[in-house]
Amino acid sequence: MSLEVIDRHSEALFECLWCPVCGHEVFSHIPFEGVFCKNCNTQVELQESRETRGYEEAVLACFDTHSTWNLHVDEKLRRDLPDGSARVKILGAPGAYEVDWWSPRPGENWKPVERGEFDDVEEPNEVSHLA
Repeated sequence: MSLEVIDRHSEALFECLWCPVCGHEVFSHIPFEGVFCKNCNTQVELQESRETRGYEEAVLACFDTHSTWNLHVDEKLRRDLPDGSARVKILGAPGAYEVDWWSPRPGENWKPVERGEFDDVEEPNEVSHLA
């Protein structure tokens, strides 16, 4: 008996994604567990959207911080999600993805960390050893 693996989403989609908690772009897939941000361990689950508006792909990326580490240590390098989760709808095709909307909508109380927003900020020594 063999296990068949079906890739439902292209690798190009993961090149478009970034973590809204820490801004990093590298994700790890742990079989039977899920996909996690390699920097802060925020979990991301991909779902096909019901509505595509004529785009080749329409994907919902659902981020969940129940497994995220170090949020309590240095808030300058991370931004927690409202109520621990957020969703983003991505439309497009490989090489031309774009964000359609965020839920909850970014506003005064919350906005997702932009891709690479904290790249130029050094993490203090007392924080880095905890990750």
